[in-house]
Amino acid sequence: MVTSDDVTTEVADGRSEAERQRDEYLDALQRLQADFENYRKRVARSSEDAAVRAAGGIVVKLLPVIDAFDLAQAHFSNADSDEAAALTQSRGLLLDALAKEGLQRIDAVGVAFDPQVHDAVAHIEGDGEQVVDEVLRAGYLWKGAVLRPAMVRVKG
Repeated sequence: MVTSDDVTTEVADGRSEAERQRDEYLDALQRLQADFENYRKRVARSSEDAAVRAAGGIVVKLLPVIDAFDLAQAHFSNADSDEAAALTQSRGLLLDALAKEGLQRIDAVGVAFDPQVHDAVAHIEGDGEQVVDEVLRAGYLWKGAVLRPAMVRVKG
């Protein structure tokens, strides 16, 4: 004969089992949601990194153009002509447009030599720490990463 205590115990056990399963499913769902959110963030970050690398590749192809502008400007630096002014303006427009997108020029003289951003191709004797004495070819950073190191002469 089944007593009401037995039925109550059976119902309580069934309820405990159902609550335990509910808690397991809820925990699994929360983990799945967290994993998906992490995946979504990782994919967005990866996509952004790929876009930055692709744009950096295009900018690398433009560096010889900038170098040509620099050489032409140095050649016409003393000229007072419309062509020299147009050249200077064109160079400035190109550099400004690229700077707005994340290009930074590395061409400071007198700064401490840093092998991460400088490529030393000549050295002259000096006293003290090594500093950049002359920039032979400007280097560039793209969104904080070295795109091309500056070619420099080092003193020290």
